Amino acid sequence: MDKLFNSKFMQTLQKWGQDLGKNKFVSSLQSGMMALMGVLMVGAIFQIIQSVLGPSMLKAISATSPWYAYLNIPYQFTMNSIALWVVALMSFQYARKLDLTSPLISMLDALVVFMAVCAPISTDKAGVISLNSTYLSAQGMFIGFLVVFVVIQIEHFCYTKNIRIKMPDVVPQFLQDGFAAIIPLLIELVVFLAVHIIVVSVTAGKYTLASGFMALISTPLNALVSTPGMFVLVFIALLLWTFGIHGSLIVGSILMPITIQAIGVNAALHASGKALQFNAVFLMNAMSVVGGTGNTFPLVLMGLKAKSKQIKAVSKVSLIPGWFNINEPVTFGMPIMYNPILAIPYILNVMVVMILTLIGYKIGLLVPAWIPVIANLPIGFMDFLQTLSWKNIVWDYLMIIPSALIWFPFFKVYDKQLYAQEQQKAKEEQEESDEETADSSTTMA
Repeated sequence: MDKLFNSKFMQTLQKWGQDLGKNKFVSSLQSGMMALMGVLMVGAIFQIIQSVLGPSMLKAISATSPWYAYLNIPYQFTMNSIALWVVALMSFQYARKLDLTSPLISMLDALVVFMAVCAPISTDKAGVISLNSTYLSAQGMFIGFLVVFVVIQIEHFCYTKNIRIKMPDVVPQFLQDGFAAIIPLLIELVVFLAVHIIVVSVTAGKYTLASGFMALISTPLNALVSTPGMFVLVFIALLLWTFGIHGSLIVGSILMPITIQAIGVNAALHASGKALQFNAVFLMNAMSVVGGTGNTFPLVLMGLKAKSKQIKAVSKVSLIPGWFNINEPVTFGMPIMYNPILAIPYILNVMVVMILTLIGYKIGLLVPAWIPVIANLPIGFMDFLQTLSWKNIVWDYLMIIPSALIWFPFFKVYDKQLYAQEQQKAKEEQEESDEETADSSTTMA
């Protein structure tokens, strides 16, 4: 194990993971997405209320009722406008991390550029002006990432090279910031609109910049979130964890926007009364369905009856956090990292649970997520709130069984090993104590 960890490959991988976590663009993406939790949760609450009162459950209001439409408004301006809010928060965070003087102005510039290329305005024959909101939803998040990166880089370049309209020092700071933003924003709009026009012209109107960009990255994205791809990504994440590298952070940074996009698609399908779609990205839930990453809750339950005092103590501390899918106490306390005996079931049980979960989706037993709920909740609760299906919450608790069956033999071996070490240590301490007592008695005599 030590030889593998000290290999050049693992050291390079560890450094890459650490650098990724420190990357200003990636960390801005993570902080921007996490800052959206309030917006997503409020939208989710209204989705739940609409679904419970609507024709799919209690039938208190019909799908044609004005109240049904009113309840849909928060969803339209939260989840269904998520790309807009991602661009706003991510650009603000990225501008701050690059030490730009006015992150708010940079955020405004990013929003202007994003709206210009992703929400074009059109006028029909009757003179009605409409805004295309297709790419304001989860579908536009990836083009939003591109807009944020390019816009903030241009802002940073102009800032460091002092390319701006300068105002006298007596002018208030907010007015100086406003004038300083004119040249960068002009450059940004010219660049993006020029590319947009070129794409539309070359493709004879088949693609815009937004739709063309999505078409360009669709192939690698589809490979990434294919069923085999998900098994590979989850395996890598778990393997990295066993070597002390935050695999969830690395893989999660890639999959979080894809997951929210998949949930957004299902939210739209549910709103229109159509069947929900399974997306392979939903299989990632199997990595932490019972007790956090590695499904460690069964290990905690077994540990309560362990012979080893260390395992028993760690399990008692980990029980309640583990039920809330927080497993740092058991991960670092057992420990699982750098521990071949526990690393094997840590990875193996997740692979088995993923296979079972895939079968559950394929036979229609499990309902795909369509409500964006992301929080540390007790086992099963998040899956229920994401789907409003009692089958999903029952499934999560059923997954304790196959996970436990895989954990058990390895747990017994590890418990026996630690117990023997503790007994040997206690014996040695007792012998030392007896020797000290004997020496003391001889001295007194």
